[in-house]
Amino acid sequence: MGNPPARTVRFTVNGVPATVEVEPRLTLADCLRHALELTGTHVGCEHGVCGACTVIVDGRAVRSCLMLAVQAEGCAVQTVEGLVDGEALGPLQAAFRRHHALQCGFCTPGMLMTSHALLSSEPDADVARVREALSGNLCRCTGYIGIVEAVLDARAAYKAGAGKGRPDR
Repeated sequence: MGNPPARTVRFTVNGVPATVEVEPRLTLADCLRHALELTGTHVGCEHGVCGACTVIVDGRAVRSCLMLAVQAEGCAVQTVEGLVDGEALGPLQAAFRRHHALQCGFCTPGMLMTSHALLSSEPDADVARVREALSGNLCRCTGYIGIVEAVLDARAAYKAGAGKGRPDR
């Protein structure tokens, strides 16, 4: 028995249409990183525990290491690369910089995407809700204080509608 044939998958990534040929077993994380060269999405535990691979699919935060690329057919995917505002950092990214929440940086893309999903749906999230949302993302640098402060700082921009990232094209 050989490998199953590759499948063509079409979806948008950060508002840009993408068409890729993938093996049915390829994860969305590996598809983003290797087929589309969007290396901002990190793969940590490959079990959905650490949250480093978090991306937004159709408005919901998902672990891209647990989702197959073929499941993204017809979906809108947003990665950390899609949080920029033109050439400038998006409000969350700028807040992470201001509050020294970047640390070693490995968990940062997942933290940003989880926070983006939270603030997009709950721009009034309080500190308890921010901590709850981020509890599914592991930071081995143990620096959650700066991360929580950065998310709280970015709330005003999301309330004003400035946290959308790249517009769909």
